[in-house]
Amino acid sequence: MRVSKEKAAENRAALLQAASRLFRQRGIDGVGVADIAKEAGLTHGALYAHFPSKDALAAEAFSHGFAGNLADIREWAGERRLSFEDYLEGYLSPRMRDMLEAGCPMAASASEVGRQDEAVSASFTGAFEAMAALLEASLEKTIPSDERRRLAVAAAAAEIGAIAVSRAVAKSDPALSEEVLEAVRAAFAAIHDVEASGAE
Repeated sequence: MRVSKEKAAENRAALLQAASRLFRQRGIDGVGVADIAKEAGLTHGALYAHFPSKDALAAEAFSHGFAGNLADIREWAGERRLSFEDYLEGYLSPRMRDMLEAGCPMAASASEVGRQDEAVSASFTGAFEAMAALLEASLEKTIPSDERRRLAVAAAAAEIGAIAVSRAVAKSDPALSEEVLEAVRAAFAAIHDVEASGAE
């Protein structure tokens, strides 16, 4: 039986949503296509009708998850322009740390993306560049452009790493988990202040 275009689009969205959630929760290597199809309420056949391989699904699910996070940021920001400190506070927070299934896919998957295929790497790269661009745009314009780029890339990488470390130690040492987030927030806020004041 043929599936309508609307139903096919609905099925594809359900697969991406399920894969994005499960990959963040259990890791790309910790989830099979059967798990994803079941979570989406579909069959193996339906999954392979949309994605030729798990790698292809992982690449799109990664982009899908990051796009959802960007939409959440836009909704949170509303009409206001977010500052560099706003991004630090929003990302390096206990809420982001604890949102494993709906949090940043880069923080959830950074350590395993290097073992995946080029398509997954490309999705990660695109998401990282978008994150760095958001941070760069939030920096004071008095800072020279090459310094803004350097600081944005460093901050994006540090945020991802900080969330990963904070999650890793949270069960055994909650105080250290909080300290990691606070230390990175404070360090980059201070660097930004120095860069901004030095450029004036």
